[in-house]
Amino acid sequence: MKAAVIGLGVEGKKAVNSLLKNGWEVYATDLNVNIDLSGLNLPDLSRDMIDEKQTVSIVGEDITVDLGFTNSYAIEQCDAIAISPSMFGGSFATKLLENTQLLSDVIPKHKDIFTIGITGTNGKTTTVHMLKNILEDAGRKVLVGGNGGGGFSGYYDLILEANNGDYDILLVEVCDMTLDFANYCFDFDMIGLTNIGNDHMDVHKTIANYKNSLVRFFTNKEIFTAFNQDFNSDFKDAASKTIPYFEYQDKLKLFGKFNLLNAGLAMAISTELKIPKDIIKSSLSEFRAVEGRLDVYKINDAEVYVGKTDNSDALASILSEKDFYAIFIGTPRHNEEHRLDILDVAVKYNPEVIVLFPGLDDTLDLACYRLNSLGYMGNIITVNSLDQIIELVAEYSHEEAILIGGNGQDTIINIQERIKLISQKL
Repeated sequence: MKAAVIGLGVEGKKAVNSLLKNGWEVYATDLNVNIDLSGLNLPDLSRDMIDEKQTVSIVGEDITVDLGFTNSYAIEQCDAIAISPSMFGGSFATKLLENTQLLSDVIPKHKDIFTIGITGTNGKTTTVHMLKNILEDAGRKVLVGGNGGGGFSGYYDLILEANNGDYDILLVEVCDMTLDFANYCFDFDMIGLTNIGNDHMDVHKTIANYKNSLVRFFTNKEIFTAFNQDFNSDFKDAASKTIPYFEYQDKLKLFGKFNLLNAGLAMAISTELKIPKDIIKSSLSEFRAVEGRLDVYKINDAEVYVGKTDNSDALASILSEKDFYAIFIGTPRHNEEHRLDILDVAVKYNPEVIVLFPGLDDTLDLACYRLNSLGYMGNIITVNSLDQIIELVAEYSHEEAILIGGNGQDTIINIQERIKLISQKL
């Protein structure tokens, strides 16, 4: 079997690796010659040989990669196609799919498995893992995956793995930018919405557009939304059944009211699936933060909160519950200046110190300019290494609380691991 992978972003590279792992031959292409190919096992190619005016073909044992152009004939010879989720619905993708089926149509076994989707702006990964733990504690065999940004192996890996195993439930994290794609690829029996927040506005443009995408996604589905969620009346009109959820009432080993809502969603879905309440309560009582998500560590006198908070609503939900002496913020990519609005939120809560570090990209200059334009009067510090971050944490460790967040999941995981080791030694 041979598959074409169109677009080598996060999902595309994950698709390539999953297909190769499952014994497929792969033709992959991206129109960007300078795309980051890290994570792919390809023959060595000197980047000094490439400029933006060239096209490049890389040929391996079971894979051919074309950069800067697309070989239509090679795609036509494939049994299935894996397009970037962001391309779905566009004219180019539609034309490609006229002659070649999407992988989800060629391998449809996953559509026969009871499928639960979790979407929203913040809290998806935590809710997915809460629900997974509950269902597994109840004896269900669960396959988890979906949105590559959540740390999973991607949608296509989920489809391929579902074809290999015998699962009771498919649990899919659905990024809010891929709703139409996921709706096409999966047959959802239930969908949970964590919240609607201010993120990916470069794609949605407005909250109203985001809401309309959700309405399409929820149409004729059984959905779970927070009791006080905006647009609940619109969602109720679209859905076949709407079930409200509330904050979880028992204790968690996690910080924040937002996590009580995540647990409330996991509980509501589990209850609808007839999972015994004692199993739900026991599972949630032992649940610990997912890697890279907000967790708390004790270093000297300070509580050090570390976790990805890459949009303004995520950061505000934390700052509204706790005062921090210092806030460390990882910066976004160069093309994601809209995410700098997390600095607006930080300034609103007026910490003594704001420390900036490269999260997804080194956009420290842009972040400093933003803070100065906001009139922030506290101390602004920029750092470029993990050691520098740890030095500052040690310096501030006699204050009450420190927050390390912002953009850059991998970077924040590295920080989190280091902070955890230090905390365990003290």
